[in-house]
Amino acid sequence: MKKSTLLFLLIVWYSFINAQSITFVSERTGKPLPQVSVFGKDGSISAYSDVGGKINKQSLKPDQEKFQLVYKNIPIDTLSYSDFDQPVIKISDQVTEIDPMPVKSNKTGKYIYVTGNFNTYITLNNTVNGYADGIIRYIFNSKTKKLKAIRIQQYRVFRLPKSELNLKKSSSWEFSAFMQVPDVKWVGNVDQYKKSKNMVYQEVKSMKSDKIEIKDVQYPEKDIAFLGYHFLYTRNIINITYNKDSRKTLEDLLEYNQNRSIKLKYKNELNYNILHIYANFYPTSFESGDRKDDHKVKFDINGSYYTSKYWEDPSFPDMNHVLDSFLKGDLTEQKNTHSTNTIKHTT
Repeated sequence: MKKSTLLFLLIVWYSFINAQSITFVSERTGKPLPQVSVFGKDGSISAYSDVGGKINKQSLKPDQEKFQLVYKNIPIDTLSYSDFDQPVIKISDQVTEIDPMPVKSNKTGKYIYVTGNFNTYITLNNTVNGYADGIIRYIFNSKTKKLKAIRIQQYRVFRLPKSELNLKKSSSWEFSAFMQVPDVKWVGNVDQYKKSKNMVYQEVKSMKSDKIEIKDVQYPEKDIAFLGYHFLYTRNIINITYNKDSRKTLEDLLEYNQNRSIKLKYKNELNYNILHIYANFYPTSFESGDRKDDHKVKFDINGSYYTSKYWEDPSFPDMNHVLDSFLKGDLTEQKNTHSTNTIKHTT
């Protein structure tokens, strides 16, 4: 009797979980679409699909009415709340596929240089709180594939207008200082992720690529109190895309995405505030050589630094134009610290 009752409860629980789950799939291939952002009409990011294309319907609020789907930094569809009543939603994902990186190889080179575009943005209670993008170079040891150095070449920072800081109301804070460039230290050796006891590794094959999702093991949340503030570290999720059926090393890298989340509040606040920190990298070139590249540009949220309008390149992942369509200019670009007399347009 006890076994049958337990089995019945498991079936009910499984059915309930599936009823709350919605899967995005490609209209072209029928394959799941990971990393689809669901924006509410107020610009809040309501959901973000996992490596299996799934989101939780409970994360969607009916009062948002209309939801904008964004895939690979491009708006692709608008849905009403009732459209999410179906368990599977087909999406017309007619966006440019990522081509393999051009490889300039020097077999005797000490270093491997992976250069590309990045963006990073932060949300507070699902509303965008800051944004940055740019061009970056990662330098790896050619033998061990260990990350040796990070060299930012150009970047822009967009922040909310400054307001009076209320130390007892963290829900009103501006968190741009939490933004960070993508942490790609293990992309040349994915076995390091597999070895970690604190991470769950999953691989999914699509028509043209292999996608890997790495999640922190979900331990019970532990409240950490400090000077009246309470913190909960919730989760770190990494998605890495490689060429299909490849060895999954540096020259096979197509895309890197990271989503870190933290909960915090002041002791008098009723609810925790939820921070999501997104960081994405899109490689454009792979080279090897002997120079370590000492050119350094500090990533400073109080200013931008660029010598050309790199975001005008059609291939650049300019998420700012998507965010600005919701925020209507709420985010302001920080002053370019490089001389504006020499700015070049990208053709």
